[in-house]
Amino acid sequence: MESTTELSGHYQLIERAIQYIEANVQRQPELDEIASAIGLSEYHFQRLFTRWAGISPKRFMQFLTKEHAKELLARSENLLETTHQVGLSSLGRLHDLFISTEAVTPGEYKSHGAGLTISYGLHFTPFGKCLIAATERGICHLSFIQTSEGNAIDNLVADWKQAKIIEDYKSTAPLIARIFDTPKPDSAFKRADQRLNLHLRGTNFQIKVWEALLDIPTGSVTTYEQIATQVGNPKAVRAVGTAVGHNPIAVLVPCHRVIRKSGEFGNYRYGAALKKALLAREFSQMA
Repeated sequence: MESTTELSGHYQLIERAIQYIEANVQRQPELDEIASAIGLSEYHFQRLFTRWAGISPKRFMQFLTKEHAKELLARSENLLETTHQVGLSSLGRLHDLFISTEAVTPGEYKSHGAGLTISYGLHFTPFGKCLIAATERGICHLSFIQTSEGNAIDNLVADWKQAKIIEDYKSTAPLIARIFDTPKPDSAFKRADQRLNLHLRGTNFQIKVWEALLDIPTGSVTTYEQIATQVGNPKAVRAVGTAVGHNPIAVLVPCHRVIRKSGEFGNYRYGAALKKALLAREFSQMA
């Protein structure tokens, strides 16, 4: 089995392939053309892509079409009628992570984390390197490195200006392993042992939007309009989009599952290619 570090390195090639496929999806490029565009042989590209994504490049091209996205939306029409904490399927699909959220109080929100200690670590994932941080109450931050590790740390500090922030790779490594790694088949988990606690800091409206995101089951997508209806303000579509874009905990609060009602996948804080990669990997493992 490949290590997370190896998968992370492979993702750089996969991301380039996704970008090439997306730019040329209308004419359905052949496998050899895509492979050549990222500097691999056809044989090695097919093997790498299928091993990483769980589906073939051809199936991935089908996934990128607007009509496929519309089919997913139609299938997900009533998904937000599900109860809160429906369960988040891990990327390995062999067990479920159940999410428990705790929001800061209004007073705590204004204090910018005063009195809190936050431990953070930089780790490799199948989608590139990430920064994860947690308080004693739960995970408060998960982001993918875009420009530099320093900028990612600065963004964490900006969200929790008054907190004591320390690097503690050993304490955050088990969280990353549970979120991204596939457990061994003989592993036995009880639901109580699987729960991950999230410590969310935001306005009341942002918290409502982020909790609505948690109601989107793995393998489903929704729209900004549906989220706005879910939080009781159908006209606040733009505000919902802003709140989705400021989600501080990637993957676990699945903002990547929100697409446009037209069927376009839309933007993503960490790049459109990563959004499509997250969705494609989820759908392939739900099949």
